[in-house]
Amino acid sequence: MLRSSAFILATLAMFALPAAAQDSISGSSPTTPAGNDDQTDGTHHAVDLTTTPSSSSPEHASGAPVARARQRIGDIELDGVLDEEAWRLAEPLTEFRQREPVEGAPPTQRTDVRILFDEEALYIGARMYDELGAAGVTARRGRRDTDNGSDYIYIALDPYHDHQSASGFGINPTGLRYDDQNDDTSWDPIWAVRTTIDEQGWVAEARIPFSQLRFRPGSTDPWGIQIERYINRLNERQVFSFSRLNEQGGPARWGHLEGIATPSTIPDRLELLPYVVAQAETHANIDADDPFAEETTGLFRVGADLKYQVTSSLTLSATINPDFGQAEVDPAVVNLSAFETFFPEKREFFIEGGRNFGYGNFWCFTCSNVSSLGMLFTRRIGRSPGGLRFADDAGDYYDAPSQTTILGAAKLTGRTEGGWSVGVLNATTAREIADVRLGTEDLEQEVEPLTNYFVGRLRREAAGGDLNYGVIATSVVRNFDDPVLSTMMNRHSEGLGFDTEYWWNERTYHLIAQAAFTNISGHPDAIDRAQRAPARYFQRPDRENGTNGLFTDSYDPTLTRMTGYGWYTRVAKDGGDWRWEAALNGRSPGFENNDIAFLTRSDYIWALANLNRVWNTPTSWYRSIWATVGAQNEINYEGDAISRQVHASAHFQLPNYWGTGFYTQHRPGVLDFRRTRGGPVVAVDDEYYVNWSISTDPRKSVRLGFSPERGWNEDGGNFTGFDFDIAWTPAPAVSLTLGPSYSISNGESQYVTTIDDPTATDFYGRRYVFADLHQRTLSLNTRMNVTFTPNMTLQLFAQPFISSNDYSEWKEYDRPRSSERLVYGEDVGSTTTVRTNEGRTVFVDPDGDGPAEVFWFDEPDFSLRSLRGNAVFRWEYMPGSTLFLVWTQDRASFENVGD
Repeated sequence: MLRSSAFILATLAMFALPAAAQDSISGSSPTTPAGNDDQTDGTHHAVDLTTTPSSSSPEHASGAPVARARQRIGDIELDGVLDEEAWRLAEPLTEFRQREPVEGAPPTQRTDVRILFDEEALYIGARMYDELGAAGVTARRGRRDTDNGSDYIYIALDPYHDHQSASGFGINPTGLRYDDQNDDTSWDPIWAVRTTIDEQGWVAEARIPFSQLRFRPGSTDPWGIQIERYINRLNERQVFSFSRLNEQGGPARWGHLEGIATPSTIPDRLELLPYVVAQAETHANIDADDPFAEETTGLFRVGADLKYQVTSSLTLSATINPDFGQAEVDPAVVNLSAFETFFPEKREFFIEGGRNFGYGNFWCFTCSNVSSLGMLFTRRIGRSPGGLRFADDAGDYYDAPSQTTILGAAKLTGRTEGGWSVGVLNATTAREIADVRLGTEDLEQEVEPLTNYFVGRLRREAAGGDLNYGVIATSVVRNFDDPVLSTMMNRHSEGLGFDTEYWWNERTYHLIAQAAFTNISGHPDAIDRAQRAPARYFQRPDRENGTNGLFTDSYDPTLTRMTGYGWYTRVAKDGGDWRWEAALNGRSPGFENNDIAFLTRSDYIWALANLNRVWNTPTSWYRSIWATVGAQNEINYEGDAISRQVHASAHFQLPNYWGTGFYTQHRPGVLDFRRTRGGPVVAVDDEYYVNWSISTDPRKSVRLGFSPERGWNEDGGNFTGFDFDIAWTPAPAVSLTLGPSYSISNGESQYVTTIDDPTATDFYGRRYVFADLHQRTLSLNTRMNVTFTPNMTLQLFAQPFISSNDYSEWKEYDRPRSSERLVYGEDVGSTTTVRTNEGRTVFVDPDGDGPAEVFWFDEPDFSLRSLRGNAVFRWEYMPGSTLFLVWTQDRASFENVGD
C-alpha cells in the first residue's frame, strides 16, 4: 500500500507555509528546518553560556517558579549548537529539583534551558550537562512519539494559562521528537529540532512555529510551563516546577512563562494532504463454484485530508474518502461470551483531538467488572456492514465490502475566546450493496444504509482549572432503502450527557459527577432486538417488568422507541500518602447508545470503596510502594446481587529498579441473569483470583517481565495463565519485543444452546444446555522497530495465535436461582455422539423414560490458528509530509476439533 506522491509534496509546499525548510533563521522569515537525519559529532564550539546574568527561576509570589522568554535578536542557525549571540542574551533556567530518585533534592547534573521568540515561532535552547560527557548520555533512535529508554528533555506549554491546556514537546539526544496535546500523542505538529552530543553532555535546539500552538493573539499574558529532564543511567527525573510524588500534578502546578508577546494574527494555515492508495489482496483456497471468488483482487483509491486553522485556537479538519490503510491490525482473540470484543481506535483522523470529545472519564485505584459512561466510540463509524446475514440468506454466494465506506468526515476542535473547549464531529457513511448469486440469477441486497453520525462536545474550565463542566450530544440517523434492513437497525439514536469535575484543597480532594440520557427509535423489530440484546435481556421469563414511562423498563415487542439513563459519580482524596475513594456507577435497563458508543451492559447499580496508601520515601528494601484494599457490590434493578468483590493489591519498586506486585480478589456467590442468555436467573459459586508480576530494570538494554495468574471457583472451574514480556535493544536504532502468553482454563458452565421443551416447566418451557470447556490458548506478539533516521522508520508486527476448545459433560441447571447442575448421562438422561461428514452431532435424552423428547446439536469443539501481521515503512520526507508503505498479512484456519 502506497501513500503519498509527488503531488503531495508540491501541494504542501504551496499551502503549508510553516513547513518551508531553512537552516538559517534571520529577520522574521517563516522557517522550520527538518529534524536530524543523524546525530552530529559535536565539533562546533558553543559560546560560553555561563557568563550570562544569573536571574534563574525566581520564585513567583504563588510559589510557582517563573521563566522569562526573550525576543530573538539576530540570526539563529538551527544546528544543535547554541553559539549565537541571541542565546547568550537569553535568561537561563537552571534551578531544577529532582522528583526521582531523591524527591526534592537538587539535581546531580546541571540543566540549562533558554527560551526565545519572534513573530513566527518559539525557540528552545537546552544544554544538558553530564559529568561523564558523551559517555554518560543514553541515546537511542526510535519512531516519533515513542519512549525508547533514552535521555530526554520535555517542555510542556499552557499558552492559555488555564491549568487545563497542554502542548508538550519532547526531544532525545538523537533528535527523536515526542509531541502531544492534552495527552493526545496522535497530534503531530510541524516543528524542527537539532541535537548534538559532545564532551559536556548533549544539546537540543528547537523551533516551534506559533501556527502549531493555540493561544490568545496579541497577548502578553504569562503562559504555563513545565520542563522535565530525564537521565536514563541515573533514573533521575528533574523538573522546573516541583510537586511531590503524592500530589496531583499537571498544568495546575506548573510554573509561569513571562515575556512572550504573541502575534496579533496568524497567517492562514491550510494543510492539504491528497493521497493515492494501491492495494492488492491474495486469497487462498478459492471455491471454484463461487462466482465472486478471485485469487487476487486489486483496489485503487484516491482521497484527501484537509486541515485549516480557523482561528489561533480553532482547527477545522476534514477528510474525503479517508485513507486508513496504515492503521495497525487488531490482535486475534477467541471470544465465547455474549458481548463483542473491544478494540481501541487506531485511525489517526479520529484519534487526533480526541480529548475535545472526551466524556465519561473513569477513575479507580483498583476495580473490575465496570466501565466508564462513554458516549463516543468512533470505530462505529466505518464499521463492518451490519446486514451481511441478509445477503447470506438471499442467495448461494455473495460479495460485499468488509468495511463501510466513509464518504466524508469533518471536525472542529479547539477553544473559543469565551473559554469553552469545543469538539464537533460529523461523518457520513455510504449505502453499501452486496452482489448476490442465487442459482443463475444475480441480485443485489442492501447491507448498510446511508448513515450520518454527529457528536458535539462543550466543556468549560473555571476556578483556575479546579472546576470544569460540560455537555455532550450525539446523534445517529440512518436512511433505509430496504425495509428488511430497517428491522435490525435503529433509524435514530440520540444521546445527551452532562458532567462536572471539581478539585479542592490544593487538588487533594476530587469530585466527578456525570449523567447521560439515551433514546433509540425505529421499526418495532429493531427495538425488540435492542430489548433482547445481552446488555439487558428484557425477554427473561422470570423478569419482574417495570413500566415504560419516561424511561423503558418493561419488555414490549411493539415498542418503537427505548429510553434510558446512566450516571457515574466519585468522591475521593487523590493526594497525600493516605488516599480513599467511593464511587457509584449505574445504567438503567433501557440505556442504549451502542450505535455510536461501546456498551456491553445496562441494568445495574455498582458501588465501590477503596483505601490506598503510598510510600514514596526510599528505604533499603524498596523505593516506593502503592497498596490498595477495597470492596465493590453490584445489583440489578430488580434488587438481585449480581456481583460482590473484596480485593487487595500492592506494587513495589525495589532499590535496583525492578518492579513486583500482586493483585487478589474474592467474589462471593451471587445471581447471574445473563448466563442463560435470555433465560431465568441462575446462581454462581464463590470465585477466587490471584495475580503476581515482576519486571526488571526498564533502563537496561534487555528488559524482562513475567506475570502468572490463577483463578478458580467452588464449582470446580479454574484458570491458569502465563504472560511474558521480553524487550531487547541490541543497537541504538533497533528494538525487539516479544510477548508470549499461554493459558489453560477449565470452565464448568459454558453456554452451548437453548432448546424448546414444554416439559421443562421450571425453566418456562426451555432447556438451557451448558458444558465443561477445556480451553488452551497460545500467542506470541512480536514487534521490531528499526530507525534509520528520526524521520525514517520501519515497524514490523506479527502475532501467531493458536486456541483449542474442547467441550464435554453436557448439562443443565437443576432449577432457577441455583448453582446446582445435572449432567446428562450421569445425573439424568443420556447422551449419544454421532460422527458426520461435517463433524459430530450430540443427541440428548434429557429425562430417560420421561416425557421429554430427544434433542440434538452439533458439537461445538473448535481449533483456531491464525497469523496476523504488518510492516509499516514511514518516511517524513519534509516536515508535515509523510510517505507510508504498508504490507498486511492475515491468515487463519478453523477446524471443528478441540485438540
